[in-house]
Amino acid sequence: MIKFRSLWIALLLLMMIISAALPAAAQVPGQSPAADDPLLGLWTSETTFGPALHGELTVTREGSSWRATLASAESRFKLAGGTLHFAFAGDLGQFRGALTDNGRAITGFWLQPSGVTEERRNPVGSRQAFATPLVLQRAGRDVWRGTVRPLEERFTLYLKIYRNAEGLLVGAFRNPDFNSNGGASLFRVTREGETVLLAARPDETLPEIRHRATLARSPDRLQIFWPDVGRVLELARRTPEQAPNFFPRPPGEKPYTYREPPAIGDGWRTARARKAGIDEAVLTRLVQRLTATDPSVRRPSLIHSMLVARRGKLVLEEYFFGFDRDRPHDLRSAGKTFASVMLGAAMMKGTKIAPETKVYDLLAGMGPFANPDPRKSQIALSHLMTHTTGLACDDNDNASPGNENTLQTQSREPNWWKYTLDLPMAHDPGSRYAYCSANMNLMGAALTTATRTWLPELFERTLARPLQCGPYHWNLMPTDEGYLGGGSWLRPRDFLKIGQAYLDGGVWRGRRIVDASWVTRSTAPHVHVSPATTGLSAEQFHDSYLEGDDACAWHLNEVRSGERTYREYEANGNGGQLLIVIPEFDLVVVFTGGNYRQGGIWLRWRNEIVCGEIIPAIRRNNIARDRERGRK
Repeated sequence: MIKFRSLWIALLLLMMIISAALPAAAQVPGQSPAADDPLLGLWTSETTFGPALHGELTVTREGSSWRATLASAESRFKLAGGTLHFAFAGDLGQFRGALTDNGRAITGFWLQPSGVTEERRNPVGSRQAFATPLVLQRAGRDVWRGTVRPLEERFTLYLKIYRNAEGLLVGAFRNPDFNSNGGASLFRVTREGETVLLAARPDETLPEIRHRATLARSPDRLQIFWPDVGRVLELARRTPEQAPNFFPRPPGEKPYTYREPPAIGDGWRTARARKAGIDEAVLTRLVQRLTATDPSVRRPSLIHSMLVARRGKLVLEEYFFGFDRDRPHDLRSAGKTFASVMLGAAMMKGTKIAPETKVYDLLAGMGPFANPDPRKSQIALSHLMTHTTGLACDDNDNASPGNENTLQTQSREPNWWKYTLDLPMAHDPGSRYAYCSANMNLMGAALTTATRTWLPELFERTLARPLQCGPYHWNLMPTDEGYLGGGSWLRPRDFLKIGQAYLDGGVWRGRRIVDASWVTRSTAPHVHVSPATTGLSAEQFHDSYLEGDDACAWHLNEVRSGERTYREYEANGNGGQLLIVIPEFDLVVVFTGGNYRQGGIWLRWRNEIVCGEIIPAIRRNNIARDRERGRK
């Protein structure tokens, strides 16, 4: 026994000597080898920038003059032809509307000024104002009241620091609002005293991306300058339970089980998925997988919502990362499709406008135009909706004068419609495809001019009201005219209604939105997007596009599930804003997401989730039903 103990002590001393002799390179410079490194864990910063004015708005008539009050702000104005238009000093906001219902209400829009983070929400570098519908109800003699609920401007930044498989510290910045991740999905993390360095080089042809933070104590927090908001943010340490929206679902929540969406009086009829012919077990496994997503891994799928309607019934409605059914979502370029829908609605109402309408004839009142060219007279609305005007406008070319970033950051011409009309011609109309938000925005000028209606009001009248939409926000140009190049905010349930109305021949719950003939015409192929039609080499083409067909502000695909292909049309936008319609299955699916500037991730959702799981679930359920009928 004594000899064994002596031998054990000798071996222990030998191990200590060998350990002391190990080279310093076995440790990572600047990192503590201890398992409880003070940087490990989840760090969070939550900032609300405004807006400055919100809450109860009161309008009072005092003889021939009027007064509006909101919080501590006051505005006095006169009624002009039954319309009200007033602004609060200091660019705090304004209202435009009219007396309705025999004076019992004032119906209109609250105009919210541009804020700090709009530049990042709309990542082309601009700040845009928003129009939000607002109704003031009579609250007494000559008094009307309503609640201003503008688009909340908030910025939440998460940083999760953990050890990777090699034991090195890595950090993942995540931001649910517009994926402000610091320029890389993962960073190497090192510490020198109280200075924390985060570095990554996702593109070897570009310089390394570096961020520097300071570790402060009592309590622990990280202070870092964040360029997307132009200020120093302070990230505090949080437990997972204290930062539930970092995760798809709050930690500790019970395992997901399928549930029928609730009927909330917004026009949707709901049903269990099995009654609509979809295998609920498949949907259960799908949602369970999405709730298990680790947002801190490299290139995660950041799905904010997933909704499924079949046979006219809403059968699945799930939200993630803190989003919910009452919160409007930024639709980005998926909002371009509203141009086509509103055109169809205007034509149905008898407005003298059509895809063949010549743009420069309709908008001649904005002339004279720079860069005169006889080819401009040939440009029709159909060219605007199919990105084939021939104007020097290409969102995938930073040198293009009509590039959306150039359009929205230039200060020479605040009227973006006029700026676009002044562009030079690059090609004959109809001969080349080039994705151009400015051209689609010109559809807003055409609709506004032809209907003599402000674009947000036109949307309210032709779509939002008949579709029974909840709150939404419409983005504006510097002139306060509506922008139609994308960026409106809508609830996912309301976005889904567009697809259902089109499946039903242009009708939503008995109310016709557009003619059935327009549904057919506007979703038929109009241009093939290919290297030949874009004038790009094969390599250049695949850097910017997927080959396929485009319709009138709809994208078309032949999607494959199993051994068959099916016709599909969709609206889509940066980050994963998808409205997918597959007529053969009487199926509409909506995704909203936060994978901004990561098309390689969100463009897969259509094929991997809809075609890979939802359509097979329909087939599987039908096979099971047929077998059950056979037994009977």
